[in-house]
Amino acid sequence: MSFTEEWVTERARDAYEHGRASFDVRPERTALLVIDMQDEFVRPGWSPYWVPAATRMAPRLRRLVEGCRSTSVPVIWTIFDDTHLGLDRPKALRYLPHADTDWHRPGPAEVWDQMGRRPEEALIRKPSYGAFYDTPLDTMLRNLGRDTVIVTGTLTNYCCGTTARQAYERGYKVVFGADVTATDDESRQEPELAVLRKGFALVLTAEEIASRLGTADTRPREVADRANVD
Repeated sequence: MSFTEEWVTERARDAYEHGRASFDVRPERTALLVIDMQDEFVRPGWSPYWVPAATRMAPRLRRLVEGCRSTSVPVIWTIFDDTHLGLDRPKALRYLPHADTDWHRPGPAEVWDQMGRRPEEALIRKPSYGAFYDTPLDTMLRNLGRDTVIVTGTLTNYCCGTTARQAYERGYKVVFGADVTATDDESRQEPELAVLRKGFALVLTAEEIASRLGTADTRPREVADRANVD
């Protein structure tokens, strides 16, 4: 068989737009990762790094967190913080447009209080985009007996996408939340989802994730969402 350019292009396009990984999502083997839902990204107007789309989706993500708790799916939180005097951070960051502001955190980074993190839930302070880079996350997941991770939070195409790729490379099955991740330019959301969908993860909505886990309904409740954000 001779494969034409049109054939291979159409095959790739279909995978980017409609591809679905074939693995099962088993609650007893799964952990929920909530990436960087912290004040500087989610608290409205608090920093130049605010991600308005993350604020809008936060109530939906919080319902997914609550659903995971109800089925004993561990919830692991991360925050992008200043750790070890910055000596563990990739040096190149300082030269990139992402760091083109003089704003500094007034103290240690914290999960936005409206996310409702519980003290007994693990919190990882990470020095870079990916949650596996110089952190104990891999060890924690293996100690929990989890081989599947659900990636949620912000930013879709930075910390969440990097974490998904790192998890894939370590042999984890990766579920990526299509509507419980957010980025600072919403036009970048779908292109990142497309790449993850084709080569790294099972991309699902919060409602689809809840259905596979057997958790409570997480469909949007627009009035409640706006009230929680305000």
